[in-house]
Formats: sequence, structure tokens, C-alpha cells
Amino acid sequence: MSASDREHLKIFPGSSNPALTEAMCEHLDLPIGQSSLDRFPDGELLVRLHEDVRGRDCYVVQSTCEPVNSNLVELLIFLDCLRRASARRITAVIPYFGYARQDRKDEGRVPITAKLVANLIAEAGADRVLCMDLHAAQIQGFFDLPVDHLTAAPVVLKHFESIRESLGDCVVVSPDVGNVKVANMYANALGCELAIIDKRRRSGAEVVLKSLIGEVAGRNVLMFDDMIATGGTVCEAAKLVRERGAKEVHIACTHAVMAGLAPQRLAEAPIDHAVVTDTIPPGDRLAALGERLEVLSVAGLLGEAIHRIHHDQSVSAMFRTGVGTKR
Repeated sequence: MSASDREHLKIFPGSSNPALTEAMCEHLDLPIGQSSLDRFPDGELLVRLHEDVRGRDCYVVQSTCEPVNSNLVELLIFLDCLRRASARRITAVIPYFGYARQDRKDEGRVPITAKLVANLIAEAGADRVLCMDLHAAQIQGFFDLPVDHLTAAPVVLKHFESIRESLGDCVVVSPDVGNVKVANMYANALGCELAIIDKRRRSGAEVVLKSLIGEVAGRNVLMFDDMIATGGTVCEAAKLVRERGAKEVHIACTHAVMAGLAPQRLAEAPIDHAVVTDTIPPGDRLAALGERLEVLSVAGLLGEAIHRIHHDQSVSAMFRTGVGTKR
């Protein structure tokens, strides 16, 4: 980063994932923004900036992961704080965007919370949003401001390309029909065949796998998804392909939500290798997976995107190699 960038570009960490923010700043050779978060006795949040941001290009990094509501409110307060401190441009960097699954009315008398959150972020003072692997790509249209939608696919793909030879004869399995495009992209990039599982969801935590289209017997199976929430889909899929004769099962996701008993489910499932990224800090939640777990960092991707936004360069140019975001 140039001296001008150091003067005019500021990146502030929210409390949800400070390690990722530090890694982003290290990638950019930029000092991390100085701020603090205090709580009143009744639990109210107070954000304080400890440096001048007037006329500067400011970014606040906050995943709205668990505790979702607390992290979301903190992000909104941070945005308001930057706006009232006269920042020239404010970008909300949301590596994991919570409430993304509530993106439509699939039954009567329910909210579209993804749109509500988009409205709140815009109203709080954001001029731009930078996020990664939205659960539904159309959420970009919920914002009345520019959205840069990144994907962790280059990072995940680079990892599997590095071990491609050891995987031998392998097949990419889509754990549900809605993920076929993403699975097909990985299959083409890795030179694998594609198989598809027909999944039916009974509830938010229970799924039923009806059938498998494709051949997995005697092969190593790779499964990719944007997130693992309860672990129900991926664990049942792993059991199904094992029953059909698969040798090893490798899974990968961008967002390791891992709610409730999900880490335990994954630890007990017939999964040999699990790859996640640090959009959500793994912490002790995933300790049960032991050496089977590998955490990849998206700090470089996010840092490069911030560099391009700051210099008014194309962000989409980062993904012109055939690995794109979900459409």
C-alpha cells in the first residue's frame, strides 16, 4: 500500500471475526483501524473510533454469525458511527451474511428478513456492501446500493487442486439439486464426473435423501456447498454415498455455521476430510473434527477486493478464470 492509501483507507474490525480483519490488513500491509466496543450495564453497545475518518474510505468487517442479532446490531451501530464521523465512503464488509435463508415468503404470514436486513444496513449509513457466497445470489437485488459478491471458490479450488493427484478417481456429488451449478463448476475445474442427490427437506433440521443419480462406487467423493448449518444434509449425503460404495468422502463449504449439534454430527459421520473457510471463526466449535478439519483463509480475496474498490477497479475481474459466484 502507498502512503496515500495508508492515509485515506481505513479498515475497522467488528467483534465477530477480528482475526480475519487482521489477516486482511496484513495482506494489504495496512494498519488496522483503531476502535473500541463498550457495553453499558443494560447491554447496550457503544462503538468508539480512536482515529480521524473524516473524508476517508472506510471499511468495517463484521460477519453476522452467532450471536446473529448482537453482531448485526453492532454492525449497524458501527456504520452509524462512521457516517456521523464524516467518513467519505463506508463499505460494510460482511464475509457471512446472516438471515440470507429468509429470502422469500414460502408460506403465509412470514417475513422476508433478508430484505429487512438489507434495508437496515443501507439506512445505517453503508454506501456499499462487500459479501461472500450469499446463500441466494438474488439477495444482491435487495440492496439499494452497490454490492460486490465474492466467492471463496478460488481458495477452495486451489486446495483441492493441490491434493488432486492423491484423490485419484473421484466424483463431485451435489448434495441437492439447487447446488448443481456450483458442483458442476468444481467438477469441470478438477476434471471429475458429476453425481446428484435428490434431497427433500422435512424441517429446518431434518432432510430425507431419496436417490443418487450417478456412480460413486469405488471412487472418492467430493461435496461442495456454500454453508453447513445443522449438518443434516451433508451428513446424510455422506452416509448415502458410503452405502453406495464410495471410498472416501471429502466435504467443503465457505461458511461453517455449524449450529447446535452440527459439529458432533459431522464428527460421527463417515467423513474423511472437511474443509471450511474463516468467514466465521472456527474457534472451539469444530474441535470434535480433529485432524480431519482444515481451515482456509479468505483474507487475501477480501483484501484484494478492498484494494480494487478503493482504487475504482473491477472486482469481477478477480473471477474471470472460470470460477465464479453462484447465480
